[in-house]
Amino acid sequence: MSPSDLGIGAAELTGIFTTATRIKVCDEKFRALILTGQVSAQYYSPRGQEIVSSSMGAVLRPTDYVVTTYRGLHDHLAKGVPMKPLWAEFFGRATGTCKGKGGPMHITHPESGLMVTTGIVGGGLPIATGLAWASQVQGGDRVTVVNFGDGATNIGAFHEACNLAALWKLPVIFCCHNNRYAEHTSFEDGTSVDRVADRAAAYRMPGVRVDGNDPVAMYGAAKEAVDRARAGDGPTLIEAMTFRFFGHQMSDQNEYMQPGELERERAADPVLRFRAWLLDNDVLSESEIETIEAQAKSEVQEAFEYAEASPLPDLAEGRTDVYEEVLA
Repeated sequence: MSPSDLGIGAAELTGIFTTATRIKVCDEKFRALILTGQVSAQYYSPRGQEIVSSSMGAVLRPTDYVVTTYRGLHDHLAKGVPMKPLWAEFFGRATGTCKGKGGPMHITHPESGLMVTTGIVGGGLPIATGLAWASQVQGGDRVTVVNFGDGATNIGAFHEACNLAALWKLPVIFCCHNNRYAEHTSFEDGTSVDRVADRAAAYRMPGVRVDGNDPVAMYGAAKEAVDRARAGDGPTLIEAMTFRFFGHQMSDQNEYMQPGELERERAADPVLRFRAWLLDNDVLSESEIETIEAQAKSEVQEAFEYAEASPLPDLAEGRTDVYEEVLA
């Protein structure tokens, strides 16, 4: 079956793989630097969840908005945040997206449409709803996507945001990356329903459960939801099933996972599986894939060197961007 028969073209598939590869390589470099003591930073690995964000990013326009969480590197890159200032912000440097004052848990880059990265579980949901409301009031067809984990669906802000978005038919997509663990608690031990998507019925909005590690399925679900929001038909709740390959934070040893679960998921690595699929379906050749992978490694290395060479913020920066300056 050709890609076009699946409702997606070769260009979109190549773009999704390119983004997923950039995320994978970027994450691997970050973890290596932290584990070898070369960098000290708070970091939450999204490894294993690359396809969800890459597929959604392939549907969005540069002018659309994205809100994400502290485990958000995949969303940052998929929305188009430039890698050099992204790395600089992770390093707390003056050339970073927030002048080195936000750090990895607060990446913001409005020029790319990445509006907020929040360190509060569920905190991005009402913010995204507000952004969608602003877009509705201003007119046009901009959409907002808010990414969050399965644990956030048990936070009051999730229900408040879904209710208001459905009531006012706001152009927002609620994208739950269900990686099956909320910090150290399994989905089954913390959630009263079997499927997050089923909660959409309470707000009279579509609820879609999709294999987030399948680029074709994820792209289709994302496109349908984005098209619906852009047409003024209101929000959609997407439950993208995925898995995180590493613990909640770098020191986490995953003792709370079921025996063999992590090994099975890593063996089905979605990026490597997608790589093989592209080859088997003659979408890309081995040399084309190797070029994409080499370019990602080169880009990551350049971003690392740029961040490392960038200056730290001046102490005076601590007094800027705190209050709005009102001119008399």
